Amino acid sequence: MAQAKKAATKRQLGPIGRLIRFIRQVVAELKQVVRPTREELWTYSKVVVVFVLIVMAFIFGVDWLANLGVMTLFG
Repeated sequence: MAQAKKAATKRQLGPIGRLIRFIRQVVAELKQVVRPTREELWTYSKVVVVFVLIVMAFIFGVDWLANLGVMTLFG
């Protein structure tokens, strides 16, 4: 019986009620977020920069080899 009443209440929420419920859920989720420390943030930043440099070097190498191949074939 209590579940039926609860289900009926959820169905009766209008757009404003659903918006308010959504905002409350967002606030509750944000309270659970664990923010990184300064040290962790610095470590993560270094990892991202190194990874980007590696990918950049790889793409440069592939582009250079493709250019070399095209220039050799079509000169």
